[in-house]
Amino acid sequence: MEPIVLLIALLIVAAAILYSSVGHGGASAYLAIMALASIEPLVMRPAALVLNLVVASLAAVRFHRAGAFHVRSLLPFLVGSVPLAFVGGAIVLQDSIYNALVGIVLLAAAGRLWWTAGRADDERAPSIRPLPALAIGAGLGLLAGLTGTGGGIFLTPLLLMIGWAGPRQAGGLSAGFILCNSAAGLAGNVSAVGLVPDSLLLWAPAAFIGGLIGTELGVRRFSPLTLRRTLAVVLVVAGLKLLLIG
Repeated sequence: MEPIVLLIALLIVAAAILYSSVGHGGASAYLAIMALASIEPLVMRPAALVLNLVVASLAAVRFHRAGAFHVRSLLPFLVGSVPLAFVGGAIVLQDSIYNALVGIVLLAAAGRLWWTAGRADDERAPSIRPLPALAIGAGLGLLAGLTGTGGGIFLTPLLLMIGWAGPRQAGGLSAGFILCNSAAGLAGNVSAVGLVPDSLLLWAPAAFIGGLIGTELGVRRFSPLTLRRTLAVVLVVAGLKLLLIG
């Protein structure tokens, strides 16, 4: 086994812990890790989506059991997002365009992670407005499919900013959102599944282990302020690498 494959697996464990603790699948972190390891862009997107499915499945189940994931509140977002995630997943971008788009997504994700890291842990029942939620879901679904992310990295801070949910409720909604959109994006780009590396046989269990640990922390109100800001720095480095180097 090549050392870089094992190193990526260890980083995936760490990323899955951090992201799943707030209801996320971690695709933006997996993309960052693979970008720093100079993995081919055509491999990055399907690999990130598979890992996202592993972790988001765990997060959705465990947040639901903790009462922080309400399917009824999620439905308007899914009606808008799932079809466009499928469409986005079917679009194969040129390497230069893909690198630029994912680089921008990673930088934006870093900014949002940093901004939301220190938010007060106040909880409230989700208060979702269906029509705006449908429009938001459509935009995030297309972005999710195009970039190989689940869109939750944007949904969680958006829910907090507009006051539609508290942190745990936002995490639970994002977990379900990521799970459905990752599946739709992968279905839209099903031909790319054959491009996933054999290393995924190691990386997927690594993501599962990280997801188990992270979701356990998340449902117990764990708020990793310093770690999330450190992760934001990693995303900045990876985003700049894609934008400036490729």
